[in-house]
Amino acid sequence: MAQHTGNAAKPIPMPGDRVRIGQIIGEPTGPLCASVHSSIAGTVKAVGDFPHPSGKQSIAIHIENDGSGEEVTMPGLEKPWREAAPGELIQIIANAGIVGMGGTAFPTHIKLSPPANKPINTLIINGIDGEPYLTADTRMMREHPDEILTGALIAKKILGSKETILAVEKPWQVAAGTIYNKLKDQKFKDIKLVKLSSKYPQGSEKQLIQALLNKQVPCGGTPADCGCAVLNVGTARAIYNAVCNGTPLHQRVTTVSGPAIRSPKNLSAPIGTTLRYILDNCDIDWGTVKKIVLGGAMTGCAQSDMTASLQKSTRGIVAFDRLVEGVRRYECINCGNCVKTCPIRLVPSFLAKYVEKNNIEEARARGIMDCIECGSCAYVCPAKINLVHYMQLGKYRIAGNKPVEYVS
Repeated sequence: MAQHTGNAAKPIPMPGDRVRIGQIIGEPTGPLCASVHSSIAGTVKAVGDFPHPSGKQSIAIHIENDGSGEEVTMPGLEKPWREAAPGELIQIIANAGIVGMGGTAFPTHIKLSPPANKPINTLIINGIDGEPYLTADTRMMREHPDEILTGALIAKKILGSKETILAVEKPWQVAAGTIYNKLKDQKFKDIKLVKLSSKYPQGSEKQLIQALLNKQVPCGGTPADCGCAVLNVGTARAIYNAVCNGTPLHQRVTTVSGPAIRSPKNLSAPIGTTLRYILDNCDIDWGTVKKIVLGGAMTGCAQSDMTASLQKSTRGIVAFDRLVEGVRRYECINCGNCVKTCPIRLVPSFLAKYVEKNNIEEARARGIMDCIECGSCAYVCPAKINLVHYMQLGKYRIAGNKPVEYVS
């Protein structure tokens, strides 16, 4: 039930109830929340706490698949989407439980409802996979270009934006070529394709805005402050499926790759599928695997429980067959490498020291909340300081949580 930014959804069915594919099983509990739908047809076995990819226990619904594949759809529009009011389209998107599928999992109906004093002039569709091993977005652009582009036009209508840009990476010429050919169709004439060089972490929305428009999102601000909105290609496709087919978000495309995977794939998998089932489907070598990361190799979270499940925001699962040998952490030598590599232009070494000494207000004042946790600073640190850990811990404390006591 916790697959999005904000509060967890409230479970609806009880043990023993039968559910169908697309049936709503989790209702929103507040304005910053998204509904959850069943991805399989079957019987509810339990409702309670289950392993979550974050490492915590979270409220979830255990459903046993009966193999029938019985499906239900949402009430759709009674007219073409071009004739619908923005409010009608936003309501369908909210009912479908669509969230950002590039990793943030922010409810899309909120992103498409900016404040009246922040009009959106530019809609950016993010087609950049961004991290090593991940190719799900590129694969979607190759196989479902019409759906992605139509979803972009629906979002454009809702926002009333003047310009729509689809950003892709230059090396992926096949995907870019497929999209380019589709853009020759007159109905997609309002969408502009821009090819960018591969550069990490250019797939992050703040960096993407700067690369495309030469605008910087202000400290503590959002893309709306620059007159922009950024949607992942998977999100655009989900919008199309909800508005045009009445299909809520209950499955997603995710990359399964890494040195310990014998048969790497991009899978369209039901949300809620256990990691073990997905990895077995890709012929993982359990004898050699040393670490499994949910998400990208740079920003993902290592997993300890294979009964955790695929989330709406899961772009990839990466399995490694070796670990980097542990090294002693040295004191910061003030080399400045982390400052040079930080795409937000923060000073990670100073922020880490503030958090370590529990000087949270100073960390907040120095911009810790703007950190995108890309991992670049920790990667280049010669002292091997886990800087991302301190960024996450600082944000955790700023959110109102108590300091964590560590035992050495």
